[in-house]
Amino acid sequence: QVQLVESGGGLVQAGGSLRLSCAGSGRTFSSYTMGWFRQAPGKEREFVATISRSGGTYYADSVKGRFTISRDNAKNTGYLQMNSLKPEDTAVYYCADRWGPAVAYEAGLYNYWGQGTQVTVSS
Repeated sequence: QVQLVESGGGLVQAGGSLRLSCAGSGRTFSSYTMGWFRQAPGKEREFVATISRSGGTYYADSVKGRFTISRDNAKNTGYLQMNSLKPEDTAVYYCADRWGPAVAYEAGLYNYWGQGTQVTVSS
């Protein structure tokens, strides 16, 4: 059974940094494309970043230059380094996996999801 567990969320002041982790089990991590999404209260879940099996990275315009997605296949773990955080980054952040090499920006194309971790940025 595939499981994804996020950690690293919390409360931070604007301009600060957080690093989210996504630990996976139950599948061959290196065979999956990984993505991060977020959902703020009253809003739809939105794409944040994705990293392909080969390490190619893609970002939403709103986080480009501030967030960095990475993966450590040996540890079955993915990461989202978030710098220069803004109050509008406040949301529950989810990691997700989809089998195969192709990246995807739509939540519906991902097969497995974590439970989410809360990130709150105060002004």
